[in-house]
Amino acid sequence: MARVSQAHLDARRRQILDGAARCFARNGFHATSMQDVLKEVDLSAGAVYRYFSGKDELITAIAKEVLGEIRAAFEDVTRHSPPPPPDLLIGEVLSRTLRVWSSLNDDGEPVLPRLILQVWGETVRNEELAAVLRDVYATLRESWGWAVEAYQDAGMMPPDIPADHVARTMIATVQGFIAQQALFGAAPVEVLQGGLRALMAVRPPQREA
Repeated sequence: MARVSQAHLDARRRQILDGAARCFARNGFHATSMQDVLKEVDLSAGAVYRYFSGKDELITAIAKEVLGEIRAAFEDVTRHSPPPPPDLLIGEVLSRTLRVWSSLNDDGEPVLPRLILQVWGETVRNEELAAVLRDVYATLRESWGWAVEAYQDAGMMPPDIPADHVARTMIATVQGFIAQQALFGAAPVEVLQGGLRALMAVRPPQREA
């Protein structure tokens, strides 16, 4: 009997994950059944269960991939010294993150933001996912805290505000834009970048002499 290559196994696993991601993005985790996934990927139950024991394991695998991509994007961008200005840095992170699974769109709407929103909700009942999310968030705060300190050292940002406060605000900006994409439809990253540039340019009003 011919031995199945690792490349074939990896490709089949990818096929299952991509199909499940489409289903979950379309209908949500709990409204999607394993039968829906089997139909989407056009495989037998035996072929799918060889890789994943059930829907919960599929959800966990997809969530770990999504969160891992986000963490990798943040870490890569914040390696520059000093990093690019916040509007460019956040735009680069979002552009890279939103490209993940972009080829899976089947209705013109972004798949990844919907999945991220569902992952956030799923952590309420799934402690394993909650632990993964906490770990990712801690890593992001550390990476972006370093970026803020680099801004401050370069004189690009006031030094009197704790770096962690700024880091948390930057992360919240990304989270909010992802939520908007999921809830209200796709919007170009340039929208967020332009808004950030405008906010960064705000100055106190000049007093009349």
